[in-house]
Amino acid sequence: MAKVLLIEDEENIRKIISYDLRKAGHTIVESGDGQEALDIALKQPFDVLIIDWMLPHVSGIEIVQKLRIQHVDSVMIMLTARDDETDILYAFDQGVDDYVTKPFSPRELLARVNAHMKRQSKRMEKDLEIGELRINLKRREALLKDELLTLTKKEFDLLEYFVSNKNIVLSRDAILNDIWGFDYDGDTRIVDVHVFKLRTKLQGSNVHIKSSRGVGYLLEELHETA
Repeated sequence: MAKVLLIEDEENIRKIISYDLRKAGHTIVESGDGQEALDIALKQPFDVLIIDWMLPHVSGIEIVQKLRIQHVDSVMIMLTARDDETDILYAFDQGVDDYVTKPFSPRELLARVNAHMKRQSKRMEKDLEIGELRINLKRREALLKDELLTLTKKEFDLLEYFVSNKNIVLSRDAILNDIWGFDYDGDTRIVDVHVFKLRTKLQGSNVHIKSSRGVGYLLEELHETA
């Protein structure tokens, strides 16, 4: 079960969420203040953070930014009434893993938490490799020719996803659903932007992200021809 930090300043909403999560066996720490929540998250590890955007003293998006800078790799779910595509894109770019808009279904939120934890447990089982690239899941490190790559959280998640599905053509829609969230309905070009960044960082190696026209992308190992 997950250890969850629930950051929500509306007490009624916080009570509903915490009740369902505790009933499902998760351990919950609650906070209704942005600064307090940030201090808590920096002092102890959590599997999942559920974060309201609008909070006293420090906003939810600032919490995400500050924690990602400190390399906190907990699953972060933004829970907010802000449903504008610009806000959603910005939140994902700052490092959230999922985005839930209010009003919301507590059962759906619980299902998302469980799905993220199931995915996390599977990911930790072993290192991933293709060609000159090796990914250590426990340390969330990617090594290319034994040199550490500098990656944002979303770049790491996307690279891991490609390596886990190497030599398979992955559609943009599939990538969006699995990396940006279950109900992400923004512009698919966000995938293209992140693929471009990964390609740049993989240059000079035998690992390549190939475009499949009109479909998506495929990660493959390049082999020298005689």
